[in-house]
Amino acid sequence: MSTVSTTVSVSGMTCGHCVASVSEELEALAGVEQVDVDLNAGGVSTVTITSTDALSAAEIGEAVAEAGYLVVANEA
Repeated sequence: MSTVSTTVSVSGMTCGHCVASVSEELEALAGVEQVDVDLNAGGVSTVTITSTDALSAAEIGEAVAEAGYLVVANEA
């Protein structure tokens, strides 16, 4: 089974709790297998999502917003 890797930039995360909140919301999305966060406290953090199917920018944005943060850029 192939996987899809999606990278997004998220602003507002400052600590491990922020990472946990964002990871928890993204892991709840259908097909998500892994979430890796490169935390840049107080700046823009890089979040890489590995999933079985492509995720829409809208569903990623909604999940991140549910955790209280903002997606500032999407990359393939």
